Amino acid sequence: MFKRSIALLVVFAFAVAVVPAQKFDYPKPQRSSQVDKFHGTMVADPYRWMEDTESADTRAWIDAQNRLTDSYLATIPQRGKIKNRLTELWNYERYSAPSKIADGFYLYSKNDGLQNQSVLYRSSSINDPGKLFFDPNKLAADGTAALSGSSFTDDGKLWAYGVSISGSDRTSWRIMNTETGEYLPDTLAPNRNGGVSWLKDNSGFFYSSYAPVEKGQELKTTTYFQKLYFHKLGTPQSEDYIVYERPDNKEYFVSGSVTDDGNWLIINVGKGTERMNMVYFKNLSMEKAPILPLITDLKNSYSFVGNDEANFYFRTDRDASRGKLVKVNVLAREHLWKDIVPETADTLNGVSFINNQFVLNYMKDAATRFKIYEMDGKFVRDVELPGIGSAGGFGGRRTDHETFYTYSSFNAPPTIYSYNMKTGKSTMFKKAGAKVDPAQFEVKQVFYESKDGTKVPMFITHKKGLKLDGSNPTILYGYGGFNIASTPGFSVSRIAWMEMGGVYAVACIRGGSEYGKTWWQGGSRLNKQNTFDDFAWAGKWLIANKYTSTPKLAIQGGSNGGLLVGAVLNQNPSLFGAALPAVGVMDMLRFTKFTIGWAWTSDYGSPDDPKDFAVMYAYSPYHQAKPGTKYPATLVTTADHDDRVFPAHSFKYAAAMQHAQAGDAPVLIRIETKAGHGAGKPTTKQIEELTDIYGFLYKNLGMK
Repeated sequence: MFKRSIALLVVFAFAVAVVPAQKFDYPKPQRSSQVDKFHGTMVADPYRWMEDTESADTRAWIDAQNRLTDSYLATIPQRGKIKNRLTELWNYERYSAPSKIADGFYLYSKNDGLQNQSVLYRSSSINDPGKLFFDPNKLAADGTAALSGSSFTDDGKLWAYGVSISGSDRTSWRIMNTETGEYLPDTLAPNRNGGVSWLKDNSGFFYSSYAPVEKGQELKTTTYFQKLYFHKLGTPQSEDYIVYERPDNKEYFVSGSVTDDGNWLIINVGKGTERMNMVYFKNLSMEKAPILPLITDLKNSYSFVGNDEANFYFRTDRDASRGKLVKVNVLAREHLWKDIVPETADTLNGVSFINNQFVLNYMKDAATRFKIYEMDGKFVRDVELPGIGSAGGFGGRRTDHETFYTYSSFNAPPTIYSYNMKTGKSTMFKKAGAKVDPAQFEVKQVFYESKDGTKVPMFITHKKGLKLDGSNPTILYGYGGFNIASTPGFSVSRIAWMEMGGVYAVACIRGGSEYGKTWWQGGSRLNKQNTFDDFAWAGKWLIANKYTSTPKLAIQGGSNGGLLVGAVLNQNPSLFGAALPAVGVMDMLRFTKFTIGWAWTSDYGSPDDPKDFAVMYAYSPYHQAKPGTKYPATLVTTADHDDRVFPAHSFKYAAAMQHAQAGDAPVLIRIETKAGHGAGKPTTKQIEELTDIYGFLYKNLGMK
């Protein structure tokens, strides 16, 4: 059992003098004698006090760290040129694929180039440029308010939308009359609200939420017992009633959605981030119909695709690690499941139901493939894509025959295509106006062996004509968690990096969904070390094949990828020239105690379990920062409003790394203000952060 010891009262002192360039007189926070006992192991936590992020001592430390980082970055003269080039590259028109909300009502987003948030436009047809519908930039002068959630009624007359402030996961919701632009009095107070789904008659909607959190504790308080509510239009939120809840388990997530025909409510119940769920349903066409069970265990994932009356279609990994499409009649006496499209060698990412056909989105070695099938499972055709890349879309109603998809790759800006489901013809609709010549860059995919011999795919992108002499500055990026794949995608920031002579590599390591459930489970919980080995061996492969060398190799990742970078850096300090862990989960023994962190035990395990603890403690970045070690240049990044990964993770890790550093390379932390985990971050803040990151790499990788 886990036992907390009593923390000692300590007095904190800081070195806050101006720091000369190249001399790292780090702020020196007091190290408390806090020690906890886990399953017989005594574990020190000297920076526990930093978890009080608003205390005077923590704020003083933050200010001192930002002054140190700012003074160091100010010595890099190339930052001005880097910022100018990033700004120039970023300044291009870009669009989202149109969505048909209702007859004569299309919606798309557009960014003129440097707008902090993209703007929504409404048009009467796909050939009509339309008019402005909603501009999130008017919500906050500094662009830190972002649209976060959107749901229209079936006829498009009402719109529910969520707004997030400073990157928070907490959203407030309003309702707009789309014909008049007027707002209804109905609102949802700031919370982890989500899953708004309207009834067919526009009389109200279902949504998921939690009990209110005490003001001032939003960044820290754990949230449990999610419930599914119904809001009747024209009534205050205080009168919303609970449709479904699970008081038997505080960790269950509960969400609900109304089917396209309006006749059924589908309720999903899951635990943590496992992607495994139970399914319940309710007949909305019958008054006082009960909620009935369909799936009552957490052994597999079931993603609802659509229905044909009582025949429900699901994408599932039940008896199919890489996914398949199945059908079940929910009103039959026995729920007999029938395979419509069986499992294949490729991983099934998603399924759309349109034109009375199914569009299956597959991954083949982490690149997108689309296949179309009839409702009985008969194969129709492949959708030809321009190359190795990522594509998404094919949204619409079951009876629509016109749809859209977007394709991009590391060297290819997003291009939107319209697709005729009847003829199978793709027509280019919009192309992003990025000032990039794809022909200047080369994208390739390689496969390398990890420590245990597992073949792992990796994408490598760089300017053509690259010399394999080990001299190329390289960023190796990874994520490797939560059943999320790392796929090819476009970013102007990567173009800027490659223009600087850099190589950009993405390792598709275990823990993701690249090869289905087994690939994810092969890099989670007791197998998490496989993820770190896969990433380290990707770096070794890049060095062995002369793409780069240790002094020129940087590793980068955010959130779970921040944990990845921290763990791999601590395990292999002499392998890399620089490290960039962003908003990472760095204290693996206390992540369950803050906000939504408890949900991550599905990937990491629980520190309360002796077997999980042994594995987690062995790689926990905060605890494995070893004093006397020469670490490479490290720039930790986080934000003071991150209510997903509590910023104290990065604070404690940075303090531990600075205390441990025995080498001359800088170990710095950049703490963004009025920003969260990353979603909705304004353009200006993105450019500023990337300027600092690339400037840091320019100096520490010896770039010219």
